[in-house]
Amino acid sequence: MRQSAGSTAVPRMESGLVYAHGLAAIVTLLVSVAFGTFASLELIAPGLAGGHAWLSWGRLRYDHTQGILFGWLGNAFFAFLYHAVPLLTGRPVTSARLGQWIFGLWNFAVMAPGWLLVLMGFSQPLEWAEFPIAVDLVVVLALTLAIAQFLPPFFSSGIEHLYVSGWYVIGALVFTLLAYPMGNFVPEFVPGARGAAFSGLWIHDAVGLFVTPLALAIAYFVIPAASGRPIYSHFLSMLGFWLLFFLYPLNGTHHYIFSVIPMNAQIGAIAASGLLGVDVIIVVANLLLSLRGSGVFPRDDGLRFVAMSVIFYLVVSIEGSLQAQMAVNQAIHFSDWVIGHSHLAMLGFASFAAAGGLVHIWRRIPGARYNARAVAWAYWLLLAGVILMFSDLTIAGVVEARLWQSAAPWLESVRAARPYWIVRTGSAIPIAAGFFALLAGLITGPRNAGLPSESAAAEAA
Repeated sequence: MRQSAGSTAVPRMESGLVYAHGLAAIVTLLVSVAFGTFASLELIAPGLAGGHAWLSWGRLRYDHTQGILFGWLGNAFFAFLYHAVPLLTGRPVTSARLGQWIFGLWNFAVMAPGWLLVLMGFSQPLEWAEFPIAVDLVVVLALTLAIAQFLPPFFSSGIEHLYVSGWYVIGALVFTLLAYPMGNFVPEFVPGARGAAFSGLWIHDAVGLFVTPLALAIAYFVIPAASGRPIYSHFLSMLGFWLLFFLYPLNGTHHYIFSVIPMNAQIGAIAASGLLGVDVIIVVANLLLSLRGSGVFPRDDGLRFVAMSVIFYLVVSIEGSLQAQMAVNQAIHFSDWVIGHSHLAMLGFASFAAAGGLVHIWRRIPGARYNARAVAWAYWLLLAGVILMFSDLTIAGVVEARLWQSAAPWLESVRAARPYWIVRTGSAIPIAAGFFALLAGLITGPRNAGLPSESAAAEAA
């Protein structure tokens, strides 16, 4: 990793905004985990809410998914960008005051009112787009301000020496701003299958054009910075980047295989899904070769999270390419297999990358507390919880699919799935404990307990 040519000094970083977004990320994460855990309990005990509409499964589930996407990952990614962009460009972000506006909008005009409105019954029946339109307008404004905050340093320093993390940051912010209105506004005004097709595109673009590029930006940043070794191949890095942004927007229709959407569009999405699996193999091979010598469980705390994120990325992406194929999709669609897949994507790949990025930058915030033992506990608890949940839901999906293809009544699949739902709820214990441990790791322990300040300066050299 290097700064732009001619840059010799470490640029000013907005450590206060790193700190604010980092803490907001974990606080909103814990609230989102509470929503999800209560929703999972309602599958086991449907009368748990006692008839209170604001505690109904659908509203809790909406707040869970939107909280993970915007509250946890959005804040964690912003925290990372305030550290990484100055190092990647040799220039500070546009404005600290602008950063305060972005923080306020994201947390107090998107997350807080979005959660409350959904609990009150105001929402959109759209996957990954459940917040009402009034909140969506604020998201678009915040994304526009984020572009104004983070992209000018890249262009003012020139893109001829732009490192691959910078490409992913630019791509994520620009394409998300373009895709967000398509998935959150258009389906409300375009009826029938056409509206569903637009919604399906956003389901994948939310993950593929926002979450995945920024998670990979963290991986490409942290691996060389923490290991002290360069990325194995810059060519493979850029090949993976361009394939991702060409293929991912084509994938969304694979959520509607065997639907009334034209078969040519379905086949195109299936083919793109298969090719995307090839792209992921290229990206992961490059990242794993870059990790050579660090081991599967690196000693560096942040690198350990990122390394596991890369492994989860390979597993979830190959699985996604397979389940997009017609024969597989026909069997497992609507089953808990898909729920396990989505959790491995967001809780495994994306959350481990976000946690690794937070740990990496937190150790470099002047005056910040850091508790290495708590962070280590967080890693192992989260790893155990993710593997348990993913394995349990995958098996549940296979059981459900087998019963659906038999002559058994549908209710038999519900009875068969119930023990797996109990285990899924139980997996929330190590997961929640892991996230509490991560919070403890960032707010307890001695101050300046991370790497010495000269190490932070050296990584920018």
